[in-house]
Amino acid sequence: QLQAYGGGLVQAGGSLRLSCVASGDTLRSYVVGWFRQAPGKEREFVAAIRWSTSFTSRDATVKGRFTCSRDNDKNTVYLQMNSLKPEDTAVYYCAADRGVIHSTIDDSRAYNYWGQGTQVTVSS
Repeated sequence: QLQAYGGGLVQAGGSLRLSCVASGDTLRSYVVGWFRQAPGKEREFVAAIRWSTSFTSRDATVKGRFTCSRDNDKNTVYLQMNSLKPEDTAVYYCAADRGVIHSTIDDSRAYNYWGQGTQVTVSS
């Protein structure tokens, strides 16, 4: 089971750190991805991390601003979001799966386990 939290309201230029906590299983053999969905829009890829290698991938719209990392002891993946913009406003979801390969790391259909989402609102 995945749980995402850490969202909130922040001004443009501010920062937030989202956490994705897993219970019932270790994330050590998983790829954990972050996706977001704004009102009226499709769910889109934000970033992902392969736990075993710490390989990370980020969408071009967040490169240089968002960073994905993991904590072994806490079985948690983080999404550090800096220099937030109003267009980053969305519900953010974390997802995980063992079977994600490099070519599908940004495809939500490759992930079978999803958290409940956390709202991020960036005011201008």
